[in-house]
Parts: sequence; C-alpha cells; structure tokens
Amino acid sequence: MKFTELGLNESLLKAVKEQGYTEPTPIQAKAIPLVIEGKDVLAAAQTGTGKTAGFTLPLLERLSQSKPPMKKKQIRVLVLTPTRELAAQVADSIATYGKYMSYRSMVIFGGVGINPQFAAIKKGVDIVIATPGRLLDIASQDGIDFSAVETLVLDEADRMLDMGFIHDIKKLMAMMPKHKQTLLFSATFSKEIKTLAAGLLKDPVLVEVARENSTAGKISQVVYPVDKSRKRELLAQLIKTNDWKQVLVFTRTKHGANKVCKQLEEYSGIKAAAIHGNKSQGARTKALADFKEGRVQVLVATDIAARGIDIDQLPHVVNFELPNVPEDYVHRIGRTGRAGMAGEAVSLVCIDEHDLLKAIERFTKSSIKKVDLEAFRPDPSIEAEPIQNGRGGGKRGGGQRNGNRNGNGGRSNSRNKKPSKNKPANAKPENDRTPTEKKKKPRNPHAEKIGSNLQAKLDKLDKKSSRRR
Repeated sequence: MKFTELGLNESLLKAVKEQGYTEPTPIQAKAIPLVIEGKDVLAAAQTGTGKTAGFTLPLLERLSQSKPPMKKKQIRVLVLTPTRELAAQVADSIATYGKYMSYRSMVIFGGVGINPQFAAIKKGVDIVIATPGRLLDIASQDGIDFSAVETLVLDEADRMLDMGFIHDIKKLMAMMPKHKQTLLFSATFSKEIKTLAAGLLKDPVLVEVARENSTAGKISQVVYPVDKSRKRELLAQLIKTNDWKQVLVFTRTKHGANKVCKQLEEYSGIKAAAIHGNKSQGARTKALADFKEGRVQVLVATDIAARGIDIDQLPHVVNFELPNVPEDYVHRIGRTGRAGMAGEAVSLVCIDEHDLLKAIERFTKSSIKKVDLEAFRPDPSIEAEPIQNGRGGGKRGGGQRNGNRNGNGGRSNSRNKKPSKNKPANAKPENDRTPTEKKKKPRNPHAEKIGSNLQAKLDKLDKKSSRRR
C-alpha cells in the first residue's frame, strides 16, 4: 500500500514525500483511513512504529475538509500527552506534515510561563497539544474553550494512567462535547487501557499491529549479569570496546541518572548528559539536541523523561537498572529499532534485580539471552537486597512524584518497592489507593450498556491473540 491510497490531500502527500516516505507502516495503513472517516479508534502498536504520524496525518486531513467559524478561545483538536518531550514530538510531526496547510497549533505544558500560553489561545488555535496538568490549570482559569472540540487524542495512554492523570483527563473531558471523535493510542494494550477505552470511546475500531505486550522484532536483547557496584565499569567498557557512538541509558531515579552521567565523564572520559524531571525545560531540550547531533555520546534518562525521545536510527539502549514495572521495559527498548531499523537493547542485571527480570520475561512472554563476561562475573557471596525507593539497596530517596501536574510525571516512592511474591510487579500498593478506589461504587447500568459492544470486540481480540500465540 502507498500513502497515495489512504485518502490524504496533495499538500500532505507532498510533505510526506519530502520526508522520504512512500509506504505507510502497518499502524498508519490501518489507522489513517479510520480516523479520516471519523471513527473512534483504540490503537496499540510497538513504540517506534510510526503511530504519531498515524494520527497527525489524518487529523490534518480532517481539518482541511472544513473550516467552521470559531469563537474566541475555541479549539478544534486536542492531543493529550503524558510528558513535555512527547508533546513537543507530536507538535514537530504536525509542523512537518502540515507545512503546506493553513492552520494554527500550539504546545501547552508546565515548566514554562503560563501567560504566553493564555495569549496564544486567545489569538485562535486549531490544534492544541498539551500535558493534562497544565491544560487543566488553564481551563480552570477560563483560558480555553473546549465546546468546539471535534477530535480528542490520548497519546501514550498507558503512561498517563501510570502517572495518575486519569482524574485530570476525566475533568477535561467533562468540559468537552459528548459528540466528538476520540482516539486512544498506546504502546501497550493492558486491561487497564481496555477499561479506560470502555468509558471514553464510543463503539471504537480496534487496531493492533503487534502481539499484545510484545517487543519489536528487530531489537536484539541481551542481559549481562554483573554486581551492582561494577555496573558503571561494565557500561564504560561496552561503550568503548564496541565503539558505540550513541547510547541511551536508563536509570530508575533522577539521582541515579545524575550519578551515572557524572561517573561516565569523570572516570571514563565519556561525554554524557542527563535528562529527567528536575531539569529545566531548556536543559532537557539542550541535552536532547546535543545527543541527536552527536555532541554528547551518552544520554542518561529516567522513564518519564524519555517519553518523546524520537531518534530514527538510535542503535543502542542500555538498562543500567531494570524498571520496577515490566511495561516500562517495552517502552525503554522501543526507543531503538524504530521505523523498521535494527537496534540493540542491553540490560545490566545485578542479583537484586533477578525478580524484576523474571517479571519482564513473563510480561513479554520471551526469554532474554544471558551473556556471562568472565571479567565481570558476579560475586556469589553477595546476597540480594530489597530495592528501596526505586534504587537497588540505596539509602537515599529519589523517587518521583506521582501525577506531576506540570508534565514532568513520575511515580510515588511506594511504587518503587520490590514487589512481594504474592503480588504482581505492577500491583498498586494499598497505601497509594484513593478512597474512591478502596470503596467501589455501585455499577452504572448505563455505562455497562455503552461498553457492551466494546467488550464483545475485546473478547474477540483476546481470542485472536491467544490463537496467534
């Protein structure tokens, strides 16, 4: 299939061609026609498969088909993302493909002044790309009018759920028209995502181009067992021995990212930069730009800050520390192997993280190759320690706040504790549950009726997935 067969106008096709694309990815081929038709869509695809263009291209096409009169502060399209970086990535996609069209778009997130955002909305905007917290702040001050919203997009919906944005999203949706198009895009397709979709989407079309919770097929994965105290040394050796020019390294905490970055530069002479929620927006943007341009060899990031990092040919991803939540592993390694390119994902695993590794392998339904390096063989006398506050055996904190309203995102410290044997790795601690969650509300018959059609489709999808496995 060619882009010319998807129903896009000549202006969009010209912009697509300039980017060197002639054939859509599977998620684009399936989603674009549905979005243009005005259907609600629930789409799941591996990170790096082109799902951003899968909704930005048809949204721009729909905008070109009509130009209704707009009142002050009204918008036509709203795209919600969990982080600043992802919002910026979506905005870049819209700017790239809409360069030959007449429209106005803007990005709204925290960490920058709010007054210029108020002013830009007043001038008139067609498309708003925003993080939920800052947008809700603006809406609460009557700074934006959602009454004319035609399409709502929830991008990286799984991450927004994980970050506690669900309540903000529901408040925002209450301000929007009931009759609108809603698109939900996610890298993983969990039960929580399906539950969210049942409440937000109307008779959606399900689009899934990869096996549920799978990792991209062109990413080679390897685990190196190593003592926690020697991880930095092994990382430096891998980078130098293999002559890696561009490496994205993941840590669990902001403090850990700073520490790894400092150690690589001071002890190994490797140019590195850190990106996380405590960094200013300017510092984060500069670090990412330096990494893309090759001025920095290693970018050390936390899970939240890494959302939105979009580098087509990023060759190497390293898990300096395994994530506490198995879904995050899929998102992390999905930064490489994008757009059909090959990639390599390396995990440095100490004895404290063996249970986390098992949880990841169960979640992805795969066994990851283990390679023992004689020079870094773990000391058998070392016993496992519980992973506290997001760091293996650490005494200091460093956990991120849950549901950060400025789009930095993060989890509470309680999410970072080592999971018990009786609970799944991604179980939510009792103390983190809100009173509403602890005391279940009676079922809403009307809501059940609305979601019945979706549930039937989900059941079919589950059966189809089971047959594929």
